[in-house]
Amino acid sequence: MTIPLDLAARIERLFTVERWRVGTIARQLHVHRDTVRRVLREHDVAPPGVPLRPSLIDPYRAFIRETLEKYPTLTASRLHDMVCERGYAGQASHFRHLVSTMRPRPSAEAYLRLRTLPGEQMQCDWAHFDHLQIGRARRPLMGFVMVLSYSRRIFLRFCLNAQMDSFLRGHVEAFDALGGSVRTVLYDNLKSVVLERVGDAIRFNPEFLAFAKHYRFEPRPVAVARGNQKGRVERQIDFIRKSFFAGREFTDVADLNAQARRWCEGKAFDRPWPQDDSLTVRQAFAVEQPRLLGLPATGYALGQRLDVEVAKTPYVRFDLNDYTVPHTHVRRTLSVLADEQRVRIFDGVTELANHPRSFERHQTIEDPTHLQALVQHKRNARSHRGCDVLAQVAPASTELLQMAAERGHNLGSITAALLRLLDQYGAPSLQAAILEAIERKVPHPNAVRLALERARERTGRPPTLALALPEHVARRDAPMATHSLASYDRRYDPPKDANDE
Repeated sequence: MTIPLDLAARIERLFTVERWRVGTIARQLHVHRDTVRRVLREHDVAPPGVPLRPSLIDPYRAFIRETLEKYPTLTASRLHDMVCERGYAGQASHFRHLVSTMRPRPSAEAYLRLRTLPGEQMQCDWAHFDHLQIGRARRPLMGFVMVLSYSRRIFLRFCLNAQMDSFLRGHVEAFDALGGSVRTVLYDNLKSVVLERVGDAIRFNPEFLAFAKHYRFEPRPVAVARGNQKGRVERQIDFIRKSFFAGREFTDVADLNAQARRWCEGKAFDRPWPQDDSLTVRQAFAVEQPRLLGLPATGYALGQRLDVEVAKTPYVRFDLNDYTVPHTHVRRTLSVLADEQRVRIFDGVTELANHPRSFERHQTIEDPTHLQALVQHKRNARSHRGCDVLAQVAPASTELLQMAAERGHNLGSITAALLRLLDQYGAPSLQAAILEAIERKVPHPNAVRLALERARERTGRPPTLALALPEHVARRDAPMATHSLASYDRRYDPPKDANDE
């Protein structure tokens, strides 16, 4: 910080002429004591006849400087312990202040200004802007930024994650917007690009290498902790935060991306070109665009891919939500291919389901046809079980059901009705009634019921009840056999009259 000349003159005059102390000058002029000392030191002014007061640290200065030269990052607390073992009696707080004045400072590093040829290089990075609350899910709002190193044209795209699918999709849309790709792209050491790095030895992400091969560019990770090597995209991210995102309102990510495209093709495109203020970025890009690499004839297959296990219910769990699949594929491993709009589920190369993607959490996204097929399957299963029971106890039911199917009747309701009649009348009676209905060529449960009722009336049996009655009530309705009263006559012997003798 530069000290004003008039203030420096007043400090010097008050110290040399008026003989004010350093503390008095600082208090009266409302400045710090270090400021006063700095002015006096710069002007070679020392208090006349006042010797410097000795300090307790003076005998240890040489030891401290030598130790700090060997270990520049050694903490002041550890240094304090070391000098205390050698006889230092000063306080730790004052010692830290003195060590800060003796600690060697690294010299400022100078960098060369990097210049690139048109179409040669592009810089890429992620930027975190905020979080969005979507239902019960809190999703990060990430900005994918690519900048052409020569013309400084910006591509900006927002998404709700920084996964590989969003990373590759940002590249594809950037290349399409620019009308070509470049020869080299600079990155940080993010996991989508670099899986492992030891010095200059880099193990790239194989999925990203396949993508770079498709578009014929060289991915080049910058050195660790060397953000200056991709400073152009870093500066543009700061420009995006201040010029585009600050105070902006939007309804969803699609609306924000639409606004970002208009901004990139408008204000950001017409800003001054940093290398020549007389030109705009648009004019510099007009020079660079013909030198971009052409795009491949076939597009790159995008989408997040993963294998999922289907449990006993026909649902697939993906990104905190459940999506239905056909019930025929439970207890299997299926493949999910998802993008920002759709979630597609495959069994090999066969597509089983196609759902709109949800970015909420704990949501159930269902295809009604999947559930209807499962319900129908359950009904058919019950119907088949009933058919099997009828075929065992009343073999004629098979022919009856075939006749009903030929006439277009509902086999499920016929089967259920015959099972109820089986419970009421028993297997032999039902078999006979079905044969009668077949003979009359009326394949309907009502015909079977009428035959059963006629047979009951011929035998004199009481009517059957469809509902199960309590035992004490059923006993009341049971038929009672009439007993002969002759036994009672034999038991009763009337007294003889005397006149009868």
